[in-house]
Amino acid sequence: MPTIKAETAEGQLAFDCEEGKKLVLGLEDHGIDILHRCGGNARCTTCRVEVMAGDPGPILDGEKAILATKTDLGDHTRLSCQVRVIDDLHVRVINQASVKGIDAGPRPVD
Repeated sequence: MPTIKAETAEGQLAFDCEEGKKLVLGLEDHGIDILHRCGGNARCTTCRVEVMAGDPGPILDGEKAILATKTDLGDHTRLSCQVRVIDDLHVRVINQASVKGIDAGPRPVD
């Protein structure tokens, strides 16, 4: 089972995540209040993470298109709602509900 290390506003958290699970759901299921305002549909970019290590898999067309509309993103930015866990990952969570002071958004479907 892959291990996820997540850098958050509260510090680092590590947990095992079921292979094939959406990263956003793995994060949320382990107590990380990551934003996902569009419900996991690759439209809002609030669930973005910086991949610091590991293989997040390929970027599909929908994710690539929405990321291309943003100018302030690094080369290792991915949408956690579009990443299916296939490998150990070390990520930095960019937007958290507790930091932004807003509701996380509707839970993405698997």
